[in-house]
Amino acid sequence: MPDPADPTQPPPAPSPSPAPEVNPPAPEVNPSTTGLPSNVAAAIACIPLIGGIIFYVLEKRDSFVRFYAMQSIIFGAAWLLFNIVYAIVHVIFASVPAIGVFLSLLWGLVGMLIHLAFVVVWVIATIKAFTNVRWDIPYVGPMARKQFEGSAL
Repeated sequence: MPDPADPTQPPPAPSPSPAPEVNPPAPEVNPSTTGLPSNVAAAIACIPLIGGIIFYVLEKRDSFVRFYAMQSIIFGAAWLLFNIVYAIVHVIFASVPAIGVFLSLLWGLVGMLIHLAFVVVWVIATIKAFTNVRWDIPYVGPMARKQFEGSAL
C-alpha cells in the first residue's frame, strides 16, 4: 500500500475530464409550481377541503394537481355539509319524546355508515392520485371538471 506522504512517489495522473452528456434529462411534462412531483402533490391535495384549498391556490400549472384539488374542495364541502345536517337532525331526533332515544341511536348508525363511505372514497381518491390515475369521485368529479374547465388558465 503506497504511503500518501511519501515524497518519492510520482503524483497521480490527472483523470480525463468526463464526457459531456449526450442525452440531457427530459423536461417535465407538467412543471409544478410547488416543487413536488405531481402524484405526491395530488395525493396531499386529496385531504378534504384544506388540502384542496391549499393546492388549488399554490399550484398554477399542473392540471392533474389542480383537478384533484378542486375535487377535494367540493368533496370536503359535501362532507362538512353532511356533518352540519347530521348534527341538526340528531338534536331533533333526540328531543322527540318517548322514541327519541331509539331515533337518535338509529340516526347515529346511519351517520357512522355514511362517514365510513366518505372515508373509503377519500382513501380511494388518495391512492388513485398517488398512482397518477385521474379518477372522478361519483357526482363530485363531474362538478370539479366543470369548475376546473371554467377556470382554465
